Amino acid sequence: MNVLMIEDNESVSEMMSMFFENEGYEATFHQDGAEGYEAYKINPTKWDIVILDLNLPSMDGMQICHNIRKISKETPIIMLTARDSESDQVIGLEIGADDYVTKPFSPITLLARMKALHRRAQVTPTQEAEVETASEFDVETEIIHINTSTREAYYKDNPIENLTPKEFDLLVAFTEHPKRVFSREDLLTSLWEDPFFGDERTVDAHIKKLRQKIEQVGPQIIQTVWGVGYKYEAPGEE
Repeated sequence: MNVLMIEDNESVSEMMSMFFENEGYEATFHQDGAEGYEAYKINPTKWDIVILDLNLPSMDGMQICHNIRKISKETPIIMLTARDSESDQVIGLEIGADDYVTKPFSPITLLARMKALHRRAQVTPTQEAEVETASEFDVETEIIHINTSTREAYYKDNPIENLTPKEFDLLVAFTEHPKRVFSREDLLTSLWEDPFFGDERTVDAHIKKLRQKIEQVGPQIIQTVWGVGYKYEAPGEE
């Protein structure tokens, strides 16, 4: 993996440098936000993953994330946030981060999240010839139509746009099992790294983003079952 880590805490960078080296990763570190973003901008396809702190000199992590997403929707981004900054976590996910890790963090936790994101990024299908001969939609309800080969999802005839890999996987899981109630633990076990190292509220943040994108094209289909979890239940569907 080729890693770009933009982090102004030198001790954190030095610690992760040792872990990256042990994993055989090529890692580049920048303490200045603007310099880190320029390193990405010069050659976006070089980087397999970006690790991004929020509070950086010259350019903060939110702005860097926003700028990266203007260039590429595919580069996995993990944001490093303070433990109690739930608003930062939600905003970071909304502007394009794929995941977050709260500080202080275990290097093992960060590595596990990186590996999970990298694997998902690698399996995005590109075999157009196969897609043309396959059924257009392989996961469907009366309202939601999904092609898992092209990673496209539709609400009736309207595309649900700009879904991140995790949001797409969540939508597939709900659509495949209408009215089944998924707990956070169910979703973490099936869609995140197992065992999961981190805050299970990350599920809530991703579902909030998914709901916002669904509501741009139609009534909400992801319902909260209070005290239990979430389920797919579309208005008018039996």
